[in-house]
Amino acid sequence: MWSCPHCGESYFTAQTMHELERIKTLRKSVAVRKSVSVAEYQRAAGA
Repeated sequence: MWSCPHCGESYFTAQTMHELERIKTLRKSVAVRKSVSVAEYQRAAGA
């Protein structure tokens, strides 16, 4: 990321933007679905 020394605005470089687009395009082919256990809690009486 690059930040402008005059206004402080931040920018990604073209190379970084291309890599982000590549990752976005390929995300479904490299993603792995995993099951995650979820705890359930009951609300205490009077809460």
